[in-house]
Amino acid sequence: MTAALLDPILGATSAGELVTDPARTDLYRHDVYATGPAPLAVLRPTSVESLARGVGAATAAGIAIVPRGGGLSYTGGYLGPDAPFVLVDTAALTQIIDINETDMTVTVECGITWAALAAVLKPKGLRVKAWGTLSGINATVGGGMSQNGVFWGAGNGTVVDSAISFDVVLADGTVLTTGNPFFRPYGPDLTGLFAADCGAFGIKARATLRLVREGPAFAYGSFAFDTPEGVFGAMGAIAREGLASECFGFDPFLQSQRMKRDSLTSDAKSLVNMMKAQGSVFKALKEGAKVAMAGRSFLDDVPFSLHVITERRRQADADGDMAEIIRIVESLGGKAIENTIPKILRANPFPPVNSMVGPAGERWVPVHGFLPSSKLVEGWAAIQQLFADNADEMAAHGVQSGALLAVVSNQASLIEPVFFWPEELNPLHRHAVESAHLSKLKGFPANPAASALVARLRGELITLFQSLGAIHVQVARSYPLKEAHQPEGWAALQALKKQLDPKGLMNPGVLGLL
Repeated sequence: MTAALLDPILGATSAGELVTDPARTDLYRHDVYATGPAPLAVLRPTSVESLARGVGAATAAGIAIVPRGGGLSYTGGYLGPDAPFVLVDTAALTQIIDINETDMTVTVECGITWAALAAVLKPKGLRVKAWGTLSGINATVGGGMSQNGVFWGAGNGTVVDSAISFDVVLADGTVLTTGNPFFRPYGPDLTGLFAADCGAFGIKARATLRLVREGPAFAYGSFAFDTPEGVFGAMGAIAREGLASECFGFDPFLQSQRMKRDSLTSDAKSLVNMMKAQGSVFKALKEGAKVAMAGRSFLDDVPFSLHVITERRRQADADGDMAEIIRIVESLGGKAIENTIPKILRANPFPPVNSMVGPAGERWVPVHGFLPSSKLVEGWAAIQQLFADNADEMAAHGVQSGALLAVVSNQASLIEPVFFWPEELNPLHRHAVESAHLSKLKGFPANPAASALVARLRGELITLFQSLGAIHVQVARSYPLKEAHQPEGWAALQALKKQLDPKGLMNPGVLGLL
C-alpha cells in the first residue's frame, strides 16, 4: 500500500531522491525535544525542479508534505501529522547561485548552511546582513527564514530581515518568486508573507539575501551585574543606542554550564587563527594568551554576565562604541570582567552543536519570549517566581534551569529559559552531537516523570510569556499564534493558507493553521 502511494512521487523525481528505508527515515521523526509520527518517505531533492515535481506529485495523490531544514528545532516544526506524509530534506540544495558584489546580494539554494555560506563570503570581506544562528553549522538558510532565527548580526534584526526575495515551491508544485532581486518590498511585502511561516505556505527553495561589508575592526566587552535590573537596563540602553552587533548574557546557572563544556585550548587556538587572518600576529598571540590565562574562574560568583561585540570599519570607532557601552554599564552598577566569551564566540561563530545536550549528557530544551525593554524586569521576576513555586518538585526530579538573554532589536530583547534534566537522548542527539563528545558523557536512562515536569513547566512559561504580550520565533507547533492575533488578522492568515494550500497538505497544523 505504501509503495503504491509513493509511485507518483518516484515517477516525478530522480533516482535515489526518495528514501523509504525505515532505518534511514527514523531520524526524521525526532527534533531536539520531541518525537512525531514516521514519514512514508523522505524526499531529498538534488534540484529545485525535482523538488517542485515531487511536491506536486505528492499533493496530487493526497499525501501531505512536511519541510525540514537542518533539523535542530525544538518546537515540532517538522514533526508531521497523523496522516500519510512525505518529509522534505533540502540538504542537497546547497548551490550558491550568484554573489553580486555590485548590488550587494547573494542568491543561494535554501539547503545551504549558514556556516557554509559564511565561509564562502568571508574571503571577499562580505557577510549576510543578519548572518545566522549559533547552530549554523547545521542550520540552513531555508530553516532560518522559516523559523525567523536570530543571533549573529542581531543588531540588524532577525535573519528574515536579510531576505530580499524567495523562490517558494507551493503545495501544487508551482514555483512562486516573491519579489525582485535587489529591493524589498515592491508594493505589499510578498516576501514577508513567506518569512517565519514554518513551512505553512510553501517550501523556500532559493533565497536572495542582502550583503554587507564585514567590519574589519572589533571590540569586545564582558561585564558582571549583581541584579536583573542592572543587566536588563544595560541591554535596553545598548539596544536603543545601536552600539553593538551582538549583545547577550547569561544567568549564573547557564554560564556555569557553559564553562563546564568549553575547551579553552581549542578556543584559544581558534582565537589566534581569527586574529592572524586580520593581519595582526602580535595581537593574536596577546589575546590568545589572555584567554588561556583567564581560565574558567573569571565568571565565578558572577550573578549575571553580559557580553558585547562592536563591529565597525575603523578600530577607533569600535573602541569608541565600547567606551560608551562601558559608561552605560558602570552607570547601572556593572563592572568589566575578562572578555573571553565574546572573543571566543566571534572567533568560532558556528561551533559543533554539542551544547544541545548537557555537560553530563542531560537533555536540554529552551522556551523563549521577546519582550520590550520596558517589560524585561517584570518578565524575569515572573519567571523566577514560577521556578520558586516549583523548586521542590524540580529538585526531586533533577530538573535545572538557566537563561540566555540577548538584544534582538532596538526595541526588544530575548529571555530564553533553558531546561536540563536527566533523560535518555534520542536519535537526533546521537546524530548531531560529535561522536567523540558523546563518548565522554555519562548519559541517563529514560525518565518519563522528569520529562513530564519539563513539559508542564514549558507550557506554564509559554502562558506566562503570553500574559506579558511576548512574541515568539520558531512558532511551529509550540507557541500559540492565533491567540496573539485579532480575529481579523487570523482570518487573513487562514484565507492566505486556503489560497496557497487548498487541500491543507503543506505542513498541516503548523502555526495552528489547518
